[in-house]
Amino acid sequence: MTHPVITAVTDRIRARSRSRRAAFQARIQRQAEQGKTRAALACGNLAHAVAASSCDEKGRILDMTRANVGIVTAYNDMLSAHQPYQGYPDQIKGVLAELGHSAQVAGGVPAMCDGVTQGQPGMDMSLFSRDLIAQATALSLSHNTFDATLLLGICDKIAPGQIMGALSHAHLPTAFVPAGPMASGISNDEKVKVRQQYAAGEVGREALLQMECGAYHSAGTCTFYGTANTNQLVFEAMGLMLPGSAFVHPHSELRQALTAEAARRISAMIPGSPAYRPLIAVLDERSLVNGLVALLASGGSTNHSIHMVALARAAGLELTWDDLSDLSDVVPLLVRMYPNGPADVNAFEQAGAVPGLMRRLAQEGLIHMDATPAFGEMQDYLSRPQLLDGTLVWQPVGESQDPSVLSPSGSVFQATGGTKLMAGNLGRAVVKVSAVAPEYRVIEAPARVFSSQHAVEAAYKAGNLNQDAVIVVRHNGPAANGMPELHKLMPVLGNLQKAGHKVALVTDGRLSGASGKIPAAIHVTPEALHGGAIGLLRDGDLLRVDADAGTLDCLTDLSGRTPAEIDLSLEQEGWGRELFSVMRRAVSSAECGATIFD
Repeated sequence: MTHPVITAVTDRIRARSRSRRAAFQARIQRQAEQGKTRAALACGNLAHAVAASSCDEKGRILDMTRANVGIVTAYNDMLSAHQPYQGYPDQIKGVLAELGHSAQVAGGVPAMCDGVTQGQPGMDMSLFSRDLIAQATALSLSHNTFDATLLLGICDKIAPGQIMGALSHAHLPTAFVPAGPMASGISNDEKVKVRQQYAAGEVGREALLQMECGAYHSAGTCTFYGTANTNQLVFEAMGLMLPGSAFVHPHSELRQALTAEAARRISAMIPGSPAYRPLIAVLDERSLVNGLVALLASGGSTNHSIHMVALARAAGLELTWDDLSDLSDVVPLLVRMYPNGPADVNAFEQAGAVPGLMRRLAQEGLIHMDATPAFGEMQDYLSRPQLLDGTLVWQPVGESQDPSVLSPSGSVFQATGGTKLMAGNLGRAVVKVSAVAPEYRVIEAPARVFSSQHAVEAAYKAGNLNQDAVIVVRHNGPAANGMPELHKLMPVLGNLQKAGHKVALVTDGRLSGASGKIPAAIHVTPEALHGGAIGLLRDGDLLRVDADAGTLDCLTDLSGRTPAEIDLSLEQEGWGRELFSVMRRAVSSAECGATIFD
């Protein structure tokens, strides 16, 4: 039986979304009624579509009884998680050719790496890129020559943007094809230790670079549980990829078999076939809630408090932070991956992976087992893939193989979910409470107010932050400068906490999945640029950040104050904000759903 709160949240999303969802369904139905759109193209259109194809490929594409699968790829060879995608199109085409079908790369989408742009001007473009990717995906599919869609994308804004864009063609069967994580390198604890030592001036750049290259060392996603791996876990839980496929290593035989299987299955689900299953049938309020529950139970990235709202909007669904908060109150934390614990995503894969988590959630009645996944039935998502004598099979997942990473039946790591909604006279925010030790979850201290993470770093190096403090970083919201991630703060704040100071962070910016062990009230809304109270704060104001109670308050009277001017004294930050402003004026993604500027 489904938990009553899960049912209640799902029902109110459905009721709240009735008008918007109906309009979305009507639009997709009109697309579906056109049938095989490739057959309606003029001869000149078709000639352009197959001009670069081989003779055999031309024959298959022009045969309207065959499937032609559109591939939207985020491949580049700079981004470790996406480098393995280089050979995927050829493999998919080869598999489909054996079945008499075809595939074409419909288009590519930009895939920037937050790990490269952290603390750099390009980070101001990061969240903005999600909307650009959504547009690029929608445009890639707009040629109307495809019968199904395979999405090659993993990381931060990339996979959410791809599914938002694919929803503009939700009459097509659609699935993600993941690539998997890199092997484990230097431990996360060692990584944090060296970063904090560098911030404190205890080790030099050479030692830091050596450590970083040991942590990020090969193809595949980064192994900590950040936004990229949260995408994979959540989207598998939503039924948007093959069961158990999220965290299988790149280049392994099992990974190759899963990629081939995804191609085979999607080609059998095209419009007009008995197995036709369009994206609109998969992504509804039930699958959305399943994804949110998996997010909370795994202690996933706080970025998804933004992405899931936008993704839902693109599907005609209205999701709010209140929905997330109510779910978090009843969904326990069942997984411990860094930063919620010492283990990484490879340990989670060995412990039982997403099917193991789904099994636990099903035991507690916390997921909709009647949801419709892209492949098979939800019961199949409680099974793991393996190769037996070269044949791909799925076996029901058993009890956790590592109780320190994936909780076994009858136990939890925390009674409530990993993300908590905060509210008070400073506005609303989210906090990744699962990463914060209980003794650090309530901080009452004077404010130290900044307009950039660079200014915080400079103050720390000058010895001006050796005190109990709530560090406030404002004018970093989506409208101000694209809501960059503020990871340069973590070594600084970690050192302050380690020195015995009471420290917390309040910001209208972001920290994503690697928010660390500092109580951080992030995504504060209204943001400073839109008149939020965070813009009224001054050094010395007494703030209280209570992650247990979910409250965020200034205990100093703010009445009669006016917002302070933005400090943009750093040249590189000024450049980044200027670039963001130009791009924001140039592009709007209203047709692809909610944007970061809403």
